[in-house]
Amino acid sequence: MTSRAVTRRASLVTPSRTMCELKLCEATELYNILNATTKFSRLAEPNYLCLLDARTKREYNEGHIITARRVKKDETDANFLLPESIELDCVRYCVVYDSNTCSLDGKGPAIECARVMAQACRLPVMVLKGGYELFSACYHFFRSQKVFWMPQELDDFKPHPIEIIPSCLYLGDSRQANDLHILKDLKIKGLVNVSMKPLNISVETIDVMHIPATDSNDSDLLHFFPSVCSFIDSYMEKSLAALVTSDLGISRSSAVLIAYLMHNRKCKLKEAWEQVVKCKTNMRPNRGFVKQLFDWEEIVLGLQVTDISDPKF
Repeated sequence: MTSRAVTRRASLVTPSRTMCELKLCEATELYNILNATTKFSRLAEPNYLCLLDARTKREYNEGHIITARRVKKDETDANFLLPESIELDCVRYCVVYDSNTCSLDGKGPAIECARVMAQACRLPVMVLKGGYELFSACYHFFRSQKVFWMPQELDDFKPHPIEIIPSCLYLGDSRQANDLHILKDLKIKGLVNVSMKPLNISVETIDVMHIPATDSNDSDLLHFFPSVCSFIDSYMEKSLAALVTSDLGISRSSAVLIAYLMHNRKCKLKEAWEQVVKCKTNMRPNRGFVKQLFDWEEIVLGLQVTDISDPKF
């Protein structure tokens, strides 16, 4: 056994290390992690995501989730090793998967691997619920046989819209709204375009609702909330997918989606806001839209209960 292997194996069992907790990661959560953006895809950030495949080499080579790396074992093929060239204590998300683990109980490959990674991570290690089988069934377009990703390839990665309600409701930007491949991947049937710019697509199978609104504090979205909620409802009732977009997918489209969730779930502004920001951390309706959502809360619930002076709004 090489000195490196000895050192790396020893680091896995150091008594002084505090093991982080394990938590299950839903398929939709990993999908949104993979599609998060700032100016570029967050996958290009070195310490953003460490996605680990704990299956066999044969299974990995046949197909895996994009950007995933296979976790190696020691020479006895009994113990998982920490991945090389990754500082796990600096990683925002460490996600491990095998074929079909659905629980944190038991001793499947994903659980065994996650426990090893937890000794080096600062944040909880996530185990993908349902494993590769469920994820690839839900998001077949994110299956890959590619093993190495160059930095430029990650910079150029084109994310899909964020998923708010699995298989039903998505939040995106104008680039995604004009990408026929993305619309086909997600089986989009209804599209709400909140922008002064019309879309450049013409697809008979997709209905487009255009809301001409600027991203300014005095822009009136409240006027459109009832009609856009009815439009999205018509697809949700049939379990068909709808996409809400604006130029950047941050302010106008987020406001419309929050309004819809308040209507659909008869919930407070605060609760709908938290649901959307959980899926898309950089969503940010402008202050004018926040005030309109506050007014919408009274229309939906009959009273205003959310404190929009809270800094998170």
